Amino acid sequence: MIDRIVNPASTEPELEPDELTLETLRPKTFVSYVGQELIKQNLSMAIDAARVRSEPVDHVLLYGPPGLGKTTMAGVIASELGAQIRITSGPAIERAGDLASLLTNLNDGDVLFIDEIHRLPKTVEEVLYPAMEDFGLDVMLGKGPSAKSIRLDLPRFTIIGATTRAGSISAPLRDRFGHVHRLEFYSVPEMIEIIERSARILDVKMDRAAAEEIAARSRLTPRIANRLLKRVRDYGQVKQVDTITRKDARAALHLLEIDDIGLDSSDRRLLQAIIDNYAGGPVGLSTLAAICAEEQATIEDVYEPYLMQVGMLERTARGRKVTPKAYTHLGAVPPTHSELG
Repeated sequence: MIDRIVNPASTEPELEPDELTLETLRPKTFVSYVGQELIKQNLSMAIDAARVRSEPVDHVLLYGPPGLGKTTMAGVIASELGAQIRITSGPAIERAGDLASLLTNLNDGDVLFIDEIHRLPKTVEEVLYPAMEDFGLDVMLGKGPSAKSIRLDLPRFTIIGATTRAGSISAPLRDRFGHVHRLEFYSVPEMIEIIERSARILDVKMDRAAAEEIAARSRLTPRIANRLLKRVRDYGQVKQVDTITRKDARAALHLLEIDDIGLDSSDRRLLQAIIDNYAGGPVGLSTLAAICAEEQATIEDVYEPYLMQVGMLERTARGRKVTPKAYTHLGAVPPTHSELG
């Protein structure tokens, strides 16, 4: 898949330690975390109650589209608990021994964050069940008839799992989380607040109109907003602009081919392909993937969610179909009934 600036998935350049990127833009407390108010209230109450009981917080599952702050929320929870956080991912835990190594190195009250938890191997999941419920780890010693099982006591810890595909998590694993929360897309005022906060941290001088322009094109996703902000910052530095205005932000985003609702050239090419080749659809996913030279999973996970959210694309029983709103946005003429046959 080509690297797109509006791709909500995390990319390596954003995690470089030698620049002020998302790592330092991540808030550390619920007060500085913008948005997701109901989730913050519920988790804050749970943390306060656990602190009174001197117990770890129940395990937490966070799910939702990429880029909305699941990893950041995990860091905030650990910070509010005053606990150390260990970070790993489902694909990185290949064997039960890998999980055992992680769990036995935790201390009481620590947080283990597992990103992409839906990708845990089944054999690892089964070892995780007793660890989450009873803080115990069953280990097999030896092989064959002489093999025996022993249980190791584990420190009382909290697992925070994150996934973009909650439906892919097995029911036994999902049931062992005491808190299950879906992160929602942010509102435009929240996006403006996030951009202004990030601009202060990055020492970018901009007026509110510029922040509004970036927010309107950020797909209501903080990760994309921060990425666009840094590209606008680059434009301002090259053009030697003291304070970035709406005009500067528009010019920078125009160079990136991001239009006024956040669609980039790839989004528009996908919509245009359906219009040009199939009179607006419906068209099957496999056919659409072949036309756009993309994998089916990429279209489902990267392109479709936002296009459907902004009302440009529909999923029907017969396939994908563009909406009248897409025709208007692209300046195309909808087919007449006679042309549709």
